[in-house]
Amino acid sequence: MWNYEKRLQYPVNISQCNPKIAQVIISQFGGPDGELSASMRYLSQRYTMSNRNVAGVLTDIGTEELAHMEMICAIIYQLTKDLSPEEIKASGFDKYYVDHTLALWPQAAGGIPFNACEFQSKGDPITDLFEDMAAEQKARSTYENILRLVKDQEVADPIRYLREREIVHFQRFGESLRLIQDSLDSQNFYAFNPEFD
Repeated sequence: MWNYEKRLQYPVNISQCNPKIAQVIISQFGGPDGELSASMRYLSQRYTMSNRNVAGVLTDIGTEELAHMEMICAIIYQLTKDLSPEEIKASGFDKYYVDHTLALWPQAAGGIPFNACEFQSKGDPITDLFEDMAAEQKARSTYENILRLVKDQEVADPIRYLREREIVHFQRFGESLRLIQDSLDSQNFYAFNPEFD
């Protein structure tokens, strides 16, 4: 179904290791508002989306979120590759290192492992699209928090790009919600459904 291009959606070229920043950015890999959660949320919701155009939006954005996860992993890898044991200990990266060495493993900045309970797929178009819009805003907020902490432009530039994409996704989900709402009628639960009354 997908064609993989062997390039990142936005270039990541970090010349200086910084495990302290990597520990913050890792939340956008496996944290509650990260790219892994986003991709799984949208790619799961598309199957039960009643409107095929909106299902297409979910597929498009879910696929793009996989590309964003790849960028986040590239950032973390470049910030941590070639660390010495002394740098690992001094930076506080030693707890992660003990369990994962310098491999990529999805977790939040606080160390909590990735968990699918962090996102929802309800099968209800209105519920799912509100979930998606909220997820994009939470991801945007997380990227803004990261940008407050990151001063290195080599790291901040791709993070800014990812933040901008969260705004675009929020807008696309808003358009999708309006499309679904415009098609509501008296047989739909949101207007009136005798089965629930």
